[in-house]
Amino acid sequence: MTATGTNDLASASDAMFFNPLEPGYVENPYPHLAELRENDAVHLSLTGQWILFSQQDVFKLLRDPAMSVSDSNIEVQDEKYAAVVAAAGGSLEPSTSILSVDPPDHTRLRRLVSKAFTPSAIEELRPRIQKLVDEILDAVESRGSSDIVAELAFPLPFDVISEMLGMPEADKDLIAEWSSALVKTIDPIITDDEIRAAIDAGKMMDAHIDQVIEWKRANPADDLLTALIEAEEDGDRLSSVELRDQVSLLFIAGHETTVNLIGTGIYELLRNPDQLAVWRDDPSLDVNAVDELLRYISPVQFSRRITMDEVTFGGKTIDKGSAVLAGLASSNRDAAKWGPTADQMDVRREGAGQHLSFGSGAHHCLGASLARMEAQVAIGSFIRRFPNARVVGEPGWNGRINLRGLERLDIAVD
Repeated sequence: MTATGTNDLASASDAMFFNPLEPGYVENPYPHLAELRENDAVHLSLTGQWILFSQQDVFKLLRDPAMSVSDSNIEVQDEKYAAVVAAAGGSLEPSTSILSVDPPDHTRLRRLVSKAFTPSAIEELRPRIQKLVDEILDAVESRGSSDIVAELAFPLPFDVISEMLGMPEADKDLIAEWSSALVKTIDPIITDDEIRAAIDAGKMMDAHIDQVIEWKRANPADDLLTALIEAEEDGDRLSSVELRDQVSLLFIAGHETTVNLIGTGIYELLRNPDQLAVWRDDPSLDVNAVDELLRYISPVQFSRRITMDEVTFGGKTIDKGSAVLAGLASSNRDAAKWGPTADQMDVRREGAGQHLSFGSGAHHCLGASLARMEAQVAIGSFIRRFPNARVVGEPGWNGRINLRGLERLDIAVD
């Protein structure tokens, strides 16, 4: 072997690459994210996606109005996206949800839906959310134990968004199965089996929502779904596909990420009893403590944009039509932004609300106020109701790379 060959081999073996499949990543991705942030903050992954890891670059990407979110603008080979398209039979019907379209369609759709998610509208839900939480915690107290994900973290946001939409009673387990399969498609790496499962789940979810919409047409009420239907029928502002895609997004996004915030949030607080005690004893921290949890655990780890022109980050040129992942979780632990305690939980942290867990710019999460409210009530009530709560056994992680969270957390409260 020549000297050049040896050097090339050594260089290849020393090359750093994003590997969310390495053992232990799902349980604790932060050391790997820190390594990349410090050594290759503008990273071309093995799947052809660029990933940004520094807070400065992530913020810049998310705030850039020239960036796209539409798959139709992908020009540079992206192996993951190509695999999804191939599994769909060579074509993939583009989503028309507000997460997947650019202005002016995005502006029109967001304006239509946003009225239900204003801070004042969400605040009106507080008594109902508190009642739901109290009923759940009453049952937990009567038994002295709970899988807090199954009994609190999952059903609470599911029931709240269902009530907001005015959805009829449905099989929660079945919808949860479809939703779980669908959200795997936003992971940076996905298997062929997971792609096929997601496509099948999408068809079943679409069919279910179409049936719900027809039911709601015959049973209108004072709810969000009725408002969306009426908007569709008034001046053709929403097509049938647009209506279905918005409802699907609200239903899935309205509970998937909040499940992770509540379940993982409680777990991390129980692992940091000093911080739990500080928050428990000071209700004025409810708002800031939830923002610190959002920063610390990042229920959504990545967000994607498509470049519409050639751009430069960290001295590296990214071609037009490239998929770029914004490393939200990495940016939320970047010491350049958060200082030397970036990897520590601090419920009194000044400026905690500057995290990027809800994104930033035009696509800032529409349901941010609702997620915060649900977490404030659910976690705040839990830690004050059960001061001696403790984790029993090992938690069960959901295995997702992007919507990382717990699927099981056994708690004893006696």
